[in-house]
Parts: sequence; C-alpha cells; structure tokens
Amino acid sequence: MTTPLDASPDTDLDALVRRVDPDRWLASRFVADPKARADVVALYAFNYELARVAGGVSNALMGEIRLTWWREAMEEVAARRPPRKHPTVEAVAAAGYPPSALAEMAEARMADLDGAPFATEAQVLAYVDATAGAVMMLAAWRLDPEADLHAVKSAARAYGLAGLWRLKLAGVDRLPPDWTQADLRRRVREALAKARGELKALSVAAFPAAALAALADAQTGTRALGQLEARARLTWAVATGRV
Repeated sequence: MTTPLDASPDTDLDALVRRVDPDRWLASRFVADPKARADVVALYAFNYELARVAGGVSNALMGEIRLTWWREAMEEVAARRPPRKHPTVEAVAAAGYPPSALAEMAEARMADLDGAPFATEAQVLAYVDATAGAVMMLAAWRLDPEADLHAVKSAARAYGLAGLWRLKLAGVDRLPPDWTQADLRRRVREALAKARGELKALSVAAFPAAALAALADAQTGTRALGQLEARARLTWAVATGRV
C-alpha cells in the first residue's frame, strides 16, 4: 500500500501543528534547539495524522486502511527502506524516532474506529498510555535520549484524560457512561499529584515534552482555556519544572 493518503499533504509541519494542535505547538516553543524542536513538531504532526483518521472516514474499513498505511510506512522505515513520499513520514524518519514505537501508535488508533465509550477505567488508561502517553514519552526521548521516560507517565495520563474530556465536548464521547465531569477531574488531579513527584526525575532538557500537563486541570473545568492563559501556564511550568 504505497499510495499517499492526501493528494497534497502539508509540507510546513510547524504551521500545520500550530493550526491543529496549538497546545503541543506552544509547548514546543520552549525547546531551544531548532533541530530538536522541528523533530518534536514532526512527531506531533504524525500524531495528528493518526488522530484525525477516525473523523475523516465514513466507515471503519476505510479507517483501517488509512491507519494501516501509516503503520506500514513505519515498518518500512524499520526495515531500512526509503521512507514514503509524505512530509510527515520523511520528517519522523529523519528525526530517528524508533519506527516500531510509531507503528504501535498507529495500531493503537484502531480503537478510535469503534467510537463506543470505554467500559472501564483500565481501558481508558490503556488507551491514554498508548496515545498521549506514547507521544509524550517519544518527545521526551528526542529532547534527552537519557531521560527517564517513566517520569512522564502520570503527566501524560493527566493530559490524555483532559483530552478525552475535550473530545466529549466536541461530540465524541469515549469516557465510561458513569463518569461525570467531577469524576474525570478527580482522576486528572490524582494523575497530576503523581506527576509532580515523578517529574523530579525528568531532565530540564526533556521537560517541555511534559509541560502540557500544566493545562490538564484547567481544561477539565467549566470554561475554555484561552491561548494566552495556556501560554502563561506553560511558561510557568517550564520555568519551575512543575505541573
């Protein structure tokens, strides 16, 4: 399966991520090294390509085809074949991310094609770990290959859970039916409490990957979080090393 998914995919990945994933784009501004920042943005663009599949197809089979395209593209990189002619594929391949981890991210997104709410907390956390968690761990790894990647687990859970709440507000409800907003926010705060201890083991260089967790509590509140407030929260998080 070698046909590109888009006739004219975005070539400016920084502009793409700024438009479609402003939280992660803002966090990437705190990466000082331009090459490392571009590589992290490439990862965020890859995540966007996977995340948008379910909402862009009319049936699950088409979604499987698209996600398989991305998975196979990474498997080809793992096999040392030239990357497919797609800007995002080429960028993540050049960045040196473990292609097996990227392939696993594509496989994890197959769960999006079901669309039904998760039945248990364990299912929710497994999904969050395989999606938002994988992104945060890989970003931290790129910023500091010696980083303790387990240090971002709870931070990623907090941000991923908040993301599921935002998804629900957008009309796609994957949360267990008996979870209220208060239930979700309690879980986010519990994850943040764990993250504050875990992140002490994360290097300064890798911290921008985890800074997103500083937005999670506010994103599960009663009002939308504006870009200026998001920027302020991220700035505080990076400056203090706390979420």
